[in-house]
Amino acid sequence: MARRIVIASAKGGVGKTTLSVSLALCLAKKGERVLLCDGDFGLNNADILLGVESAPCYDVVDVIEGRCRAKQAILAVPQSPCLFLLPSNRSQPERFVSAQALKLVLDALAPQFDYILIDSPSGLSDGFHRACSVAEEGIVVCSPTLSAIRDGDKTVTALKNYRLKNVFLIVNQVRGDLLTLGEIPSPKQVSELLKVPLIGAIPLLSEQSLSAFTSHKAVLQTAKNLAFGEKKIYDASRKYRGFFGAVRRFLRGL
Repeated sequence: MARRIVIASAKGGVGKTTLSVSLALCLAKKGERVLLCDGDFGLNNADILLGVESAPCYDVVDVIEGRCRAKQAILAVPQSPCLFLLPSNRSQPERFVSAQALKLVLDALAPQFDYILIDSPSGLSDGFHRACSVAEEGIVVCSPTLSAIRDGDKTVTALKNYRLKNVFLIVNQVRGDLLTLGEIPSPKQVSELLKVPLIGAIPLLSEQSLSAFTSHKAVLQTAKNLAFGEKKIYDASRKYRGFFGAVRRFLRGL
């Protein structure tokens, strides 16, 4: 039976959807059967990131309203044979979808997969609560800024209401140069502030393509931590320490 994991953040712009898609791709590359459920029914774009936005298909509303079966609504991702996408309602974003209805769809699909990753909409709206209520575990995505940490704390508090089995933290967009200078909190410090175990620290990457993000060793290690319980955290500040690190900081004007 699939592990159902909601990936959430109260703050937009922290890279939650890109991270959700990348984790799904990493797990699928390891042979795990993964279903990525696009839980954002208003600003859904997981299909665009995966390059399947033009594929003719049903969506979760079609399943709920009886126009197709659950397995007919999932899209195969061409570049990853073990990864599938369950699109949210593309054509009718205003259509109300209850948490119970979404849960029934995922219940029908769960025996076919090892993981169901649910990309929650940003914020603490009804969509967030719908996504959390159908999950068994949670991942909070946060960047190392004051506003993101404050919103991360709100996300953690909201998740506690659902009594999930596990709640983890991924600190994204970590600038190693600023971390070396002590100008931003470390991922470990963010974890201590939010009182949530850290499973990943992802640097701010200059190359923004999905393939570059997914293949980065920090993302790959985070997927291993999630899947196998490893506790290795990527050190984003390493290349900015020592003599050559000082040169890199100088070239960045720091």
